[in-house]
Amino acid sequence: MSNRAILLTDGILSTPNAKTAHGLIRGSDRYTIVGVVDAPTAGQDAGAVLDGQVRNIPVFASVDEALTQVGPVSYAIVSVATSGGVLPPTMLTDIRHSLEKGLSVVNGLHEFLSEKPDLVALSQQFGGQLIDVRRPKTRQELHFWTGEINQITAPIIAVIGTDCALGKRTTTRLIREACGRQGINAQMIYTGQTGWLQGVQYGFIFDSTLNDFVSGELEHALVSCWRETGADVLLIEGQAALRNPSGPCGSEFLVSGNARHVVLVHAPTRIFYDHEEHWGRIPPVETEINLINAYGATVIALALNTEHCSREEAFAYQKQYADQLGIPVLLPLEEGVDAIVPSIQTLTTTVHAH
Repeated sequence: MSNRAILLTDGILSTPNAKTAHGLIRGSDRYTIVGVVDAPTAGQDAGAVLDGQVRNIPVFASVDEALTQVGPVSYAIVSVATSGGVLPPTMLTDIRHSLEKGLSVVNGLHEFLSEKPDLVALSQQFGGQLIDVRRPKTRQELHFWTGEINQITAPIIAVIGTDCALGKRTTTRLIREACGRQGINAQMIYTGQTGWLQGVQYGFIFDSTLNDFVSGELEHALVSCWRETGADVLLIEGQAALRNPSGPCGSEFLVSGNARHVVLVHAPTRIFYDHEEHWGRIPPVETEINLINAYGATVIALALNTEHCSREEAFAYQKQYADQLGIPVLLPLEEGVDAIVPSIQTLTTTVHAH
């Protein structure tokens, strides 16, 4: 079965709400992305739309246009991440169309396609599958926290943000790749649907896991990964933010996941949580570092999301925070994350020394 896929973005490819598409355009080991359906940016290269880097993934105005031009495709992936995981009704046309063409539709939202009788009928009629990535595991499949986490000797680094949709997953992935280039066996634990779609092997989908089992699923992913891969370092993809009131999250990684090291992702130009004034202001970055310290963890680097910054401003913020905080400050999209590798090398050699 071919893993060639097109992405459905409902016309919002150039906005943060298409972050699932953004992740898949940057790379996936599970699917080969051959095109994007996004009417407003049709005719462009998806990589160029995303960050100016051409990736030879064309954008098409319709499912039909995509399928006539990219050759055989097996999957259409719902590639938006909406508030509350609601399926935009406007996407149903493209989903039905994809099913009528015999494609399987992969969906990472909380609203399940397999619960819509008309879509189920179409999938049965034309032979495609409906794959709801966020369908919760059964009780029998879930793990409760046991304390086994304490057997892990490799350093555990959580990539946590001061807000949602900042690039935590992308930063984690880039760190994993940078370590690999230096011969460090870094493994990533995914905690969201896009990480699974990108083909990361170990992890769980945090926000569709029954609260009682979040700690255990996290521990199980870390322990299994460490035992089965012999990882030198474990990287946890963070979710939301410690103090974002719409879904405070991250303490689990520090407490239950025993992450003693943190890469903190921050957007200097973002003032309010999720850009919503009534959700409150994002506190200064040093107070977030103090909070993480209070959990017994250390921030080993700051990574900047440079939305709404010119290149000059990005480098100015980098210098300002480096002077202020005395830790490496990464610009993942502008210059990669290689600057953190020496710190990680030090952590892994300290472990081996013990």
